[in-house]
Amino acid sequence: MLRTMSERTDNITDLDDVLDADEHDLAIPELEPLSYFGTDFDVHGLVRRLNNADIVVPNFDPSIPVGSDLSGFQRKFVWKKTQMDRFIESLLLGFPVPGIFLVQQKNRQLLVLDGQQRLRTLQRFYSGTLENGSQFALDNVSDDLKGLEYETLDDEQRRILDNTFIHATVVKYNRELGGDESVYSLFERLNTGGTNLYPQEIRVALYHGQLVELLRELNSIKTWRDIYGPASERLKDQELILRFLAFWKNEDNYKRPLKLFLNEFLSKHRDLEDLDPEELRSVFTATCEVASSTLGRKAVRADAQVNAAFSDAILIGIASRLTKGSISDTTGMVHARQQLLENEEFVSAIARATADEDRVARRLRLAKAAFQGVA
Repeated sequence: MLRTMSERTDNITDLDDVLDADEHDLAIPELEPLSYFGTDFDVHGLVRRLNNADIVVPNFDPSIPVGSDLSGFQRKFVWKKTQMDRFIESLLLGFPVPGIFLVQQKNRQLLVLDGQQRLRTLQRFYSGTLENGSQFALDNVSDDLKGLEYETLDDEQRRILDNTFIHATVVKYNRELGGDESVYSLFERLNTGGTNLYPQEIRVALYHGQLVELLRELNSIKTWRDIYGPASERLKDQELILRFLAFWKNEDNYKRPLKLFLNEFLSKHRDLEDLDPEELRSVFTATCEVASSTLGRKAVRADAQVNAAFSDAILIGIASRLTKGSISDTTGMVHARQQLLENEEFVSAIARATADEDRVARRLRLAKAAFQGVA
């Protein structure tokens, strides 16, 4: 059965789906209470704050270029035009609409936790253009509102829209005073645009800094792309790199849950505090070069699918071996990988409860040992 698992890697897949049995739903222990307050914003004021970047909608989309106003922040806009029209219509008709969640950061800027689709819709309607540059006129609404744009609303309609209040729950957050994990947990529990955020998407927004930018840089390395495949729209490839760096630098201090271990590593080193970026680049690049040239796509796959726990083990095992010098024995690398997949103790450590301390330690130890003897 173990041999069958290893042999199935011949049918490798590029689906944006990483096998990860690390139990992301496991609760974070000892969360701190959050300080928050409720307030109401008029719609005109919300749009003004958005345009002035006093309210920031985070962008989880890795295609947003570094240096743009949205760098580090928000998922692609996902509402259809019908949803946008109906939301504006609800406001014009005086219907109640859901509130939004914001996080007040140290500089008083407000980060959108929940409500980005509604806020972006308002911003687009007031600007008069959709994301694709076309005109924003109401279509999927009652006959008396069809074809209206913000600029063509009559005075009464404009006042109704401008002066409608939307309730906001504002969470106070200062990273220097702690509470990171409580805000992270709130991110997890809120549904954004009907699509749950993945852990790395939350981290990009909450812990954005030089380390996040380094992850993006490393994610573009050709040999890494050769191993992983096409870039992940949900940042799973960047999460695998974060896992590698966190285990490489802090394996001895690992404690479950894994998501808390990764959160703390990214928060502590947000701006590369106590880390040497050149060393991280060198280690990751060298590891990917060896993995790509000797194992190819099988380097991060125990089966046809990318396996997060397997990726941890193989990459850390190769990196550990490279501290002794270069690797030239391709056959030996392939054999070492095969032996791991025929080792029942190793397979159990990548198949279930993979975030347990003993399973993490076991798979990393066995992988290091397997590659140490390769010339």
